[in-house]
Amino acid sequence: MSRRRVVITGMGAIAPGNSLNVEQFWQTIISGESTADNITLFDASAYNAKFACETKGFDPLNYMDKKKARKRDRCTQFAIAAATEALKHSGLTPENTDFKKVGVIIGSGIGGIQTLEEEIRTLAIKGPSRVSPFVIPMFILNIISGEVSIEFGLKGVNYAICSACASGTHAIGVAYHTIRDGFAEAIITGGSEAAITPIGVAGFCSLRALSTRNDSPKTASRPFDADRDGFVMGEGCGLLVLESLENAQKRGANIYAEIIGFGTTGDAYHITAPAPEGEGAARCFEMALADANIKPEEIDYINAHGTSTKYNDELETAAIKKVFGEHSKKLKISSTKSTTGHLLGAAGGIEAIAAILAINKGIIPPTINYTTPDPECDLDYVPNKAIEMQVNKALSDSLGFGGHNAAIIFSKFNQ
Repeated sequence: MSRRRVVITGMGAIAPGNSLNVEQFWQTIISGESTADNITLFDASAYNAKFACETKGFDPLNYMDKKKARKRDRCTQFAIAAATEALKHSGLTPENTDFKKVGVIIGSGIGGIQTLEEEIRTLAIKGPSRVSPFVIPMFILNIISGEVSIEFGLKGVNYAICSACASGTHAIGVAYHTIRDGFAEAIITGGSEAAITPIGVAGFCSLRALSTRNDSPKTASRPFDADRDGFVMGEGCGLLVLESLENAQKRGANIYAEIIGFGTTGDAYHITAPAPEGEGAARCFEMALADANIKPEEIDYINAHGTSTKYNDELETAAIKKVFGEHSKKLKISSTKSTTGHLLGAAGGIEAIAAILAINKGIIPPTINYTTPDPECDLDYVPNKAIEMQVNKALSDSLGFGGHNAAIIFSKFNQ
């Protein structure tokens, strides 16, 4: 079977700060200002980490009626909102595309944890008879894809992917291969997450994975910096409309970029720590380059996983140096998590949008809060200020607990 070309025709974003669409998200990540602040979604005064990157001003009633909103977890509400924008941008309609061939593949690391947590509280306090009949369909993470499918009448391939913080990137990669191999004409894909909840934050606090820079939240997320002390939780959703080039051209769609490669590997090493020397991530990058049939020197920019944890940033850097060799010193690398925090399973979706916009706009977003170089992280992380540069090809990678690695390569579209 011949490989079909796959392009991006739409994007939708709900992101930390006041970023309720793609353009607001872009302005946020190139601004050089963090979205981290004290948690308002619950009382975090007793927590070791009292701050996060929350999405501000989100009102689900701007995207759905009150009855639907009550039956949807926050992560599903985010996905409906982002899908609304992505479909509008793409111009994809039942009149120009057969919706039986349009699918949904959305990743999430945790799914409807807010709903599950609230209903467990109800069970403990009020008993089983008071538990909502909607609790199961609200918290299972596949319902995100299911609800988007139902909302917009998309009857093609439909399922969810869960690979912790690599979920969004895995979803995009699988959607790319699905269209490439002829099993769909278009797919809405990416990741959604809303895990800034009491148990979500407490769990990561107990893992000692979160920054505890409570006196200065806005400088807490500092990927690749020697003084990093953990990641900052974020929430939101980033979705793309992927489409076969043939279908996109047939209906005269605007094309933002093309996907040309996808790689995915497993570390088989540890439940939370990356493999030594970034071995699994390195194989993942190599697989993506091979899938794209390009040389390492052709990559201009990497939107790195860059979590602001000691081991990730050090070993991700090692993986980049192993695969890209001398070219690694010329690469521009940045972690937009320095601005948005870590969106867990949604990170790959929102960071794919960042990479695509870098190609479109010729601007590379910075890694903010980079003040103290780390000898183990010695590449060009575009410190503190966005730079103008032509980007023809960009790689976006995500690495998840359990040893899950995923990387996508985007290219400027050429006829």
